[in-house]
Amino acid sequence: MERLFFLLLVLPLLAAQTTTEVELTSEPSHHLALQNEYVRVFQVEAVPHAATLLHRHRHDYFFVTLGDTDISNEVEGKAPVELKLADGDVRFAQGPFAHVVRNLSDKPFRNVTIEILQDEKLRQTRSRWPMEGGGKTFPGGSVKILLVRDAVRVSETDFDPGATLPSERHDGPRLLVAVSDLDLRSGEATPWKLKPGDVKWLPGGDAPTLTNVGMRAARFVTLEF
Repeated sequence: MERLFFLLLVLPLLAAQTTTEVELTSEPSHHLALQNEYVRVFQVEAVPHAATLLHRHRHDYFFVTLGDTDISNEVEGKAPVELKLADGDVRFAQGPFAHVVRNLSDKPFRNVTIEILQDEKLRQTRSRWPMEGGGKTFPGGSVKILLVRDAVRVSETDFDPGATLPSERHDGPRLLVAVSDLDLRSGEATPWKLKPGDVKWLPGGDAPTLTNVGMRAARFVTLEF
């Protein structure tokens, strides 16, 4: 009888512990990769059939999926939603909210999560870009505009080995997220060698021409502020 009474006391405490909310920086699957006045960037990895802790997003954010995957997005107070995501998919989520992400696949779930730290201000800013669509092609490659949220424009760039991305002026800074292995060269500058999930912060101004000197097509996502 005493043992039963003890279990009745302990089990509710254990259940409460399993649902305790943690800050994003304390969630073990989220690894801080970069932070500045514009963004806080996390490289995320959850092993197969595992779930993150319940964690809170206090800002709007984008995430770039790395590899095909199948997850359950379990927002606090809502029914779970299954998402089948493809390599390079980019999604936007408006905070604040808390959720658990459950990896339903047999492979690690990986993404790059980019919090927009000035989201409250940017929501009130009228973007000079259309909401989505558009882009351009160049010999051996293309730039496709994926979406615009919080006055941030997100695009995807693909180009073949040996192709060159032309120079272009950007009024504001940008965040580059590698989706594929990148081996890019610009003139005599140090080559950019990035792995999928690596990020690179680029200042505003005239962007250099970039030549894909790798053996495979280069693919990356850019967030422009």
